[in-house]
Amino acid sequence: MSSIAPCLWFDSQAEEAAAFYCSIFPNSRITSTIPYPEGAPGPAGSVMLVTFELDGVEVQALNGGPLFTFSEAVSLVATVEDQAELDRVWDALLADCGQEVQCGWLKDKYGFSWQVTPKGLEDMAQDPERYARAMQALLKMVKIDIAELEAAADAA
Repeated sequence: MSSIAPCLWFDSQAEEAAAFYCSIFPNSRITSTIPYPEGAPGPAGSVMLVTFELDGVEVQALNGGPLFTFSEAVSLVATVEDQAELDRVWDALLADCGQEVQCGWLKDKYGFSWQVTPKGLEDMAQDPERYARAMQALLKMVKIDIAELEAAADAA
C-alpha cells in the first residue's frame, strides 16, 4: 500500500523540531531516525531524516542544510475542538520567538507556517451569508476568538 507524508526541510533542526511538535499534539511520537551514511552530503552519523506522527499523521523532517527555507506557500493546519485547545496550541507553537501572522496563521520558531483553526469553521461555509459574516470577523483577527467568530456568523 502506498502512503503520502509531507517532508519538511530543515537546516539542521529536524530532530529538535520533531520532538517540539510531538510535545504539542496528543497521540504524537517520533517513529524513526535515520543518520547520514558515509559519503552523503551531511556529516556521517548525524541525523538526516526523522519520521514522526502528529496526532496519527505521518510527517518527515529532513536535515538538508541551509539551501531552502520555509514559506507560507506550505503550512500545516491544526484543527482544534475549543478555545482552550486553540489557546494552548497557539501559545505552544509561538514559544521561543514564533511570530503571529493573521487569520489564525503563525510561524513557529523554525519559521514554519501553521494555521490554528477551530473545528466547525468549514461547516460555516455551508451557509454563504453566515460564512461571509464569519470571514469579515476572521480577517480582523490574529489568533482566532471562537466566540467572537460564532457571534459574527450568527449576527443578523
